[in-house]
Amino acid sequence: MILSRAEPRLVESLRGAVSDSTAPILEFFSHPTASFATLIEDFDAVMDVHEINTQLEKRNAVLLKWQATAERMVHENEELRRLLKVVPDPKAQFITARVISDSGGPFVRTVLINAGESDKVRKGQAVIASEGLIGRIVSAGQHSARILLLTDLNSRVPVVVESSRERAILTGDNTGRPRLEFLAVNARVGIGDRIVTSGQGGLFPPGLDVGVVSVVDEERVLVRPYVNWDRLELVSVLDYTLPGSLPETKRAGRIGVLQ
Repeated sequence: MILSRAEPRLVESLRGAVSDSTAPILEFFSHPTASFATLIEDFDAVMDVHEINTQLEKRNAVLLKWQATAERMVHENEELRRLLKVVPDPKAQFITARVISDSGGPFVRTVLINAGESDKVRKGQAVIASEGLIGRIVSAGQHSARILLLTDLNSRVPVVVESSRERAILTGDNTGRPRLEFLAVNARVGIGDRIVTSGQGGLFPPGLDVGVVSVVDEERVLVRPYVNWDRLELVSVLDYTLPGSLPETKRAGRIGVLQ
């Protein structure tokens, strides 16, 4: 203390010398600590990457397994088709048309579209909207055609209950809720069940959306169609022909006549 007061410059010089001499020693001892902390961080990072890689490898193994299963099923399906000589489903082409007239009356539910025989539209073809099946073509002129709607009294469409695969005929009765007929006695049908076309008869492609069951009682099963009849504007006429089916014979003078 006395020396500090007497010779401050000398004291500062001594402190500097001591610091200079001890700095290398302190630096030497500090390096292992810093290196150890860095090593811990690097180890944690490596462990994280390893865990991620392990998870990715597991997921990749699962995906490869499903891929192999899918490829095997496709191969088996092709083999079965060859063995059974299964005829592949025909691909449905379509013509888009606009609804230009609604001639629905108390006994007839039809609409007119601006596509006809010149556009390859012909009698019997199924017609759909974005929501589902509308009906079928009942007559065609050169540039227009008439669609019989699902709700018409004369409409009959082979359908199936999607969940139970129960087959039936959707029959129009000039109301907004066509009914299911010819169901099996113990058919499993419930409110909310989806109804789709069955494809029986080859007139309609299978699997077209029709509607949902809205009423089930002892006397009837009613279906609410998906289509909003008040908003029909654009429709698609499906060109769906089963392989080997005979073309319809055209008689002179019947073009454009309602049949």
